[in-house]
Amino acid sequence: MSHAAVVCSNVSFSWPDDTPVFTDLSFVVGPGRTGLVAPNGSGKSTLLKLVAGTLHPRAGSVSVTGTLGHLPQSLPLAGNLTVAEVLGVATVIRAIDAVESGDVAEEHFTAIGDDWDIEERTRAQLDRLGLGGLDLNRSLSTLSGGQIVTLGLAAQLLKRPDVLLLDEPTNNLDLDARHRLYGALDDFSGCLLLVSHDRELLDRMDRIAELERGELRLHGGNFTAYEAAVRAERAAAERNVRSAEQELKREKREMQQARERAERRQSNAARNLKSAGLPRIFAGNMKRGAQESAGRAGQTHATRVGDARARLDEAGRALRDEQRLVLDLPETAVPAGRNLFIGERMQVTLGDRPLYGATGVDLTVRGPERIALTGPNGSGKSTLLRLIHGALSPDGGEVKRSDGRIAHLSQRLDLLDLDRSVAENFAGFAPQRSEAERMNLLARFLFRGAGAHLPVRALSGGERLRATLACVLYAEPAPHLLLLDEPTNNLDLVSTEQLESALNSYRGAFVVVSHDERFLRETGVNRWLRLTAGELTEAGAPPR
Repeated sequence: MSHAAVVCSNVSFSWPDDTPVFTDLSFVVGPGRTGLVAPNGSGKSTLLKLVAGTLHPRAGSVSVTGTLGHLPQSLPLAGNLTVAEVLGVATVIRAIDAVESGDVAEEHFTAIGDDWDIEERTRAQLDRLGLGGLDLNRSLSTLSGGQIVTLGLAAQLLKRPDVLLLDEPTNNLDLDARHRLYGALDDFSGCLLLVSHDRELLDRMDRIAELERGELRLHGGNFTAYEAAVRAERAAAERNVRSAEQELKREKREMQQARERAERRQSNAARNLKSAGLPRIFAGNMKRGAQESAGRAGQTHATRVGDARARLDEAGRALRDEQRLVLDLPETAVPAGRNLFIGERMQVTLGDRPLYGATGVDLTVRGPERIALTGPNGSGKSTLLRLIHGALSPDGGEVKRSDGRIAHLSQRLDLLDLDRSVAENFAGFAPQRSEAERMNLLARFLFRGAGAHLPVRALSGGERLRATLACVLYAEPAPHLLLLDEPTNNLDLVSTEQLESALNSYRGAFVVVSHDERFLRETGVNRWLRLTAGELTEAGAPPR
């Protein structure tokens, strides 16, 4: 495995409508763990598919040394498959069973090869990933999304690949499943290339590959080291821009001063020639000589100004576009200790089964608490948010809300009218503000000019999140309690940081369901709750 590698040489790829994705892309990824980062839409998943061979470049070549495993973001798995079939071990297990039953046909031994221990290895791998109790004959249709993703990873690891490609492997995984995945990848000794927005996972990488402007740059170290390098790079670029701006101003000033000196000399020379009474032809020659000399000097200064402007343009191109949200949200402030929500013995019944144990759950939310609601998938976290919001009435227990100023951002981000523009939606949430004020506020959410008049349907996931945040945080009245359900799902790293910035400006309370530990830390969560087996308990922050 020590020589496992991925080599891309002058790879070009376009979509069928000739939209280019990559042009002459070249890079080498060797042994070790490499995290691939870039904004959504940059072609990360496409690049993994090119490496895996499920897509083919228009020009150039892709080569992989060793055996390959690939876990795509969307698993093409049919619901009628069994666990053993998904893992790719069904045929071998059936052959072993046949041999052990006395059938010694050659085809069975061919199918088995060296995999006589396949069932033991399969059980060990499933147990390692938290699926130890899974029956190999169980149908895929009975599994959760997180279990299916974990099963897909197990299938790839059972191949014992030299090169492993993973596309967003922590999507749909709860916190416990994520930590089991981290452990499995820590032990992988081949060439790992993964796409992820999970910063905890990226911090376990040996290097970060940044895909930007059609080029791939490798940064040694984990994601935290990469962030530090980017900050240093940006600071240096800002210094270069300031220096280039000052140089351009200086060259412009010197050019203007030179022009004024030349004009004064010409004026003085004309007066002197006139008073000297020189012959006209001699005076004309002197005048032309002075003009040509001034012209050469002016051209020299113009060239220097052009060079300075070019250096400024180059420095500007090196400056990364930092899209930070800078917000002021005084209207969301809530007094400390005010009860915003009280729920006692809340119960929801699914069929004939109570979701929250025999006695229901109790929860009090006070301002301005920042609460993380964690727990296994399927434990009822999203349902609890809907109970707090009032979108769902409990089948039992009592609920009290202080002032009704509660906003709920579901996983679907479905608060806005898809056919209306960002500005029109914002006006609906904040009708008392003037149009000029609304446009100014939308600019803080990076919707400027024509961007504010795009229909919501045309927005990317990150843009739709920003539009929803603008409408919710500046709503009339502004929310005192914010409920967020897996808000970082499907967001790229830039959008996640923008969400963190917005929540850090927010002065009310929030309850957030998330398995993203870095996000929870960055947003100042100060109360941790865990919902499991129908019980809601206070929990400490997970270890870093």
